[in-house]
Amino acid sequence: MEFYAANWIAIIVAAAAGFVVGGIWYGPVMGKKWMGAVGLTEEDVQSGNMIMIYGTAFLFSLIASITLAHLLTYFPDAGLSTTILIAVGVAAGFLVPAIGTNYLFSQKSRTLFFIDAAYWLLFYAAMGTVHALL
Repeated sequence: MEFYAANWIAIIVAAAAGFVVGGIWYGPVMGKKWMGAVGLTEEDVQSGNMIMIYGTAFLFSLIASITLAHLLTYFPDAGLSTTILIAVGVAAGFLVPAIGTNYLFSQKSRTLFFIDAAYWLLFYAAMGTVHALL
């Protein structure tokens, strides 16, 4: 069994890249549409415990980045486009169907599904790009 040496710089930068994508996606790009789809007002969002919310969200991004980095060790010669395709494939093959199933049973709107599904595809594309480049 080969030892897995993690590239912690890539892991942290990739997690941050996904986190930034979320800030842009759920901010200026889809923020108002997302709030309407989940039934929140801007006041509701701002009244949340932002340190806990953003801190935990970044921790989840780190976990995702570590897992993606580990998966990518099985493709040591993958170039930029292949690495991005692998990363997006993880989102398209695992995350999108999982949230889709949850949203079906919890009767969430298609709008919310498409907003969140697109986010996860972009999140993993950003992380894959960083892992490929670093």
